[in-house]
Amino acid sequence: MKNFEKMEYGFGQHLIIDGYGANQAKLMDIDFIYDFLNKYPETIEMTKIMPPYVFKYFAPNPEDWGISGFVIIAESHISIHTFPEKLYLSVDIFSCKPFNVDKAIVDITEMFEIKKSEIRLLDRGLEFPRSIRAVENFMRLERKGLTF
Repeated sequence: MKNFEKMEYGFGQHLIIDGYGANQAKLMDIDFIYDFLNKYPETIEMTKIMPPYVFKYFAPNPEDWGISGFVIIAESHISIHTFPEKLYLSVDIFSCKPFNVDKAIVDITEMFEIKKSEIRLLDRGLEFPRSIRAVENFMRLERKGLTF
């Protein structure tokens, strides 16, 4: 398992998990997906600000049906899309508050019994002014022509 470094600058982290070979019964269980979205924000010390919204999608191609859902958290959102016939799911956790990415990867892998995964961690909003003082200092230096 990779160790993902915490971001120091910018708006926030966006963890993307593409899971293959997951537990089909869990991928097709709308209550399980709802409970995941309802309880997981607290597990990673986030603040849920509304109940999850979860629904079944019946695709024109029957094997592409699945369950999708999201929960809005004060820090941004968590979303999931499942494709039970293909044993696949995608999970996104986007947060302006740092969180334990390695723990989230392990939790979701174990929870959905994922056999193989692709993991991406993006730093979003790299120029987002996290600190007004830092922005003031940057602008002062830029006006003096001391930044690149």
